[in-house]
Amino acid sequence: MNKITATELSPQLFWDIDKSQYDVDKYPEWTVQRILERGRLSDWQLILNYFGLDRIVAICKTLRTLPPEALSYICLISNTNKEDYRCYHTAQSNPTLWNS
Repeated sequence: MNKITATELSPQLFWDIDKSQYDVDKYPEWTVQRILERGRLSDWQLILNYFGLDRIVAICKTLRTLPPEALSYICLISNTNKEDYRCYHTAQSNPTLWNS
């Protein structure tokens, strides 16, 4: 597939950077995380076609933070366990005040 650019993705994903200078291949972790957190279905389909599910899952397994909904979604579509993801263990070791 052809290289994707940040300008092809939803504007709310990269509001804080110069999209014309952003390289999706140089920062795949940041790209995947932003799309899972704030992206649209069209953004998801674009990176899924570009990176492939296996690479996205590998990236997600290394992320320090990921919303519970995003983690559940990745686990569901990839048939993996949430315990395999770094963000799951990080969240477990840092309980919020209202969960104490």
